[in-house]
Amino acid sequence: MNRKKKPLSHPDVEKRLVDAGVQPTAQRIAICGYILGEADHPTAEEIKKWADRHFPKMSRATVYNTVKTLVDAGILQEFKFPHSDAAVYDSNTDIHYHFLDEKTGELHDVQPESVDLSVKLKEGFKVKGIQILLRGTKK
Repeated sequence: MNRKKKPLSHPDVEKRLVDAGVQPTAQRIAICGYILGEADHPTAEEIKKWADRHFPKMSRATVYNTVKTLVDAGILQEFKFPHSDAAVYDSNTDIHYHFLDEKTGELHDVQPESVDLSVKLKEGFKVKGIQILLRGTKK
C-alpha cells in the first residue's frame, strides 16, 4: 500500500522546490528532503523532532511555515483525520485514500482503483475532493 521511499539528493530536492516556485532555503531543503525521501505521513511535531536531531536550532515556527509553504506549492498534501488532532503531511500528491492500522497507528496509502465508490448527490452539490479513511488492522 505504501510507496517505498528512497532518500533524495540535495540537488534533487532543490530542483523540486524551484520547479514548484519555492525559494530553496537550507531549512526548506532539509525539511522537504526528509518528508519526500524518508518520512511516512509525518505530523509537524514529528518533523520538528527530526529537525532537532538533524538540523539543530530550527524553530517550531520554521517547521510549520515550511510545511504550509510546501502544501501551498503542491509538493505535499495536508490531511486531518478523526483519529488524531494533528494534521499529517503526505508527499503522495496523487489522488488516493488511506488505511489506518488501529493497532500500530500507521497510515497506508490506498489506490483509488482498489475502492469501489459510487456517489449520488442531489443537484447543486459540487465535490472538490474526497477523503476516505479505512480503519482496521493489517495482518
